[in-house]
Amino acid sequence: MDEAEIKKPVSIPNIVTVKTFSELLGLSVSEVITELMKNGILATINEEIDFETASIIASDLGFEATLLEGKGSGEQSMNLEDLLALCEEEKRGDKRLDTRPPIVTILGHVDHGKTTLLDTIRKTSVVTGEAGGITQHLGSYQVKKRGKYITFIDTPGHEAFAAMRKRGVSIADIAILVVAADDGVRPQTKEVITYLKERGLPVIVAINKIDKPDANIPRVKQELADQGILIEEWGGKVLSSEISAKQNIGIDKLLESILLINEVEEYVGDTKRDGLAVVLESNLDPQKGPVATALVRTGVLKVGQDILTSSAFGRIRRMEDYTGKSIETAGPSTPVTIYGFNETPQVNDVIQVASGKASARTRSRQTALSLKSSAKASEETDEESAQKKLKYIIKSDVQGSLEAIEQILGSIQSEDAAFEEIASGVGHITESDVRMAESANAVIFGFNVEPTAVARRIAEKSGVPIETFSIIYKLVDRAKERLSDLLPPEIIRTDFGRLSVLAIFKTGKRDQILGGRVAEGKMIKGALLEIKRGDEIIGSGKMGNLQQNKENAEEVGQGNECGLVIEANERVAVGDMLIAYKEESKRRTL
Repeated sequence: MDEAEIKKPVSIPNIVTVKTFSELLGLSVSEVITELMKNGILATINEEIDFETASIIASDLGFEATLLEGKGSGEQSMNLEDLLALCEEEKRGDKRLDTRPPIVTILGHVDHGKTTLLDTIRKTSVVTGEAGGITQHLGSYQVKKRGKYITFIDTPGHEAFAAMRKRGVSIADIAILVVAADDGVRPQTKEVITYLKERGLPVIVAINKIDKPDANIPRVKQELADQGILIEEWGGKVLSSEISAKQNIGIDKLLESILLINEVEEYVGDTKRDGLAVVLESNLDPQKGPVATALVRTGVLKVGQDILTSSAFGRIRRMEDYTGKSIETAGPSTPVTIYGFNETPQVNDVIQVASGKASARTRSRQTALSLKSSAKASEETDEESAQKKLKYIIKSDVQGSLEAIEQILGSIQSEDAAFEEIASGVGHITESDVRMAESANAVIFGFNVEPTAVARRIAEKSGVPIETFSIIYKLVDRAKERLSDLLPPEIIRTDFGRLSVLAIFKTGKRDQILGGRVAEGKMIKGALLEIKRGDEIIGSGKMGNLQQNKENAEEVGQGNECGLVIEANERVAVGDMLIAYKEESKRRTL
């Protein structure tokens, strides 16, 4: 009878603890651990192994393993792109869905008034007494206009351009493009326009700062037309509003434009299914534990549900709306704060409802292990490479300075370490720079620029180093210093002398007491030792106490006999030679 025919079938989850694995096999834990050790795997009773490993061990023990479907089977967590594809399918499907508030993002060049506009909308809504108003709650907002809600996302801190380009998608339905009337279309404005065209997102142009004496509205409209953004009054399809966020001019018309697009597009969500939400922000509260601010994209989240993301799991203990009020359910387009995760989830993770707590834990753990394995593989690849790399992002006040710094850093050569530029640009250090540095494990250098307040706060939370300078050579010196820290230290060895072993007096569990004659140089108390037998170095150790004529000594010179206590990884025998030396670690510089 073939071996395969006599093997017992067993179903094993994708990730399983050694204890559970032994129970599935009907064997003792010690038998399973022994078999794991035979295969070079050291695992304790509560450690987890993957299906591939478990199937090999099971085969060795006379079982034929199959992957257990259902709970713990390793169902993949949804990513942001999958979620948006699902929402598109829902919209095109035959199922009757409920309307939801539009999700609006505000984009534009630095200092053109994005933040001021959001603040003005908030203050205006409160002053006019509209129910609900608008309240910033960890980066998500809602305003009520004509009885209808509009959801705003604070894009600078939550939907950074780097993350948008990487995924090619956005959770927003409508984009407000803010352009300053006194400055016109700038480089970042062009970048945003390119992105919006690729995305096909409905756009409302908000021409801001119209109260400025040097405001030139016709020029702005012409520059927008040159970039392919043709507003309605010029025969195009793009709505526009002339506003002053600072003076509260034109804000009401802007909100009306959002509602107009909302009526045309009819944004919908499925309130009959479990909720799917996108993490906008997360932090660890000392009293409340991991806290995640999320935006429900479709479905309904409820208190008490088991949830998971690609990096965390838990059960919803409490939910709060954008005003901080406790709620039991959260439907499509609702910004919500969630308490109950086992750890802080990653920004842009998708929150799913799991079939059960055990399923949530297992599936999340599986993904975490997978990410850990990928990271380990990446680390091993880096270790195999002889060259260490310092990843950096550089921001400068002007393009000329930026090019000069890049040229200097690019010219610094070393066999063991090199600079790797992740990104560069002109302007202040922004939240998107910090997010990018965090994902790439990079340092941010700034020349004659400072981080924005939000960027600094995010950097402090995530541990991203930001260093700013006003003199180029100081920036370069600091960059070289950081690169030098990656270089392995230079080990300088100094030999003291050699001792011929004449007698072994005592051999303990860890140490040996022996006697010998200094054949060359000198023996020094506390020195490192090499054990030489014949022509081969067989081990190493360290000298403890040293005596001459039964008296403690700091050193013993050539031709003298002495006794010494040593700790070594090999037992010393009569006739061996002990080589005494010291090693000094010296920091290398470029």
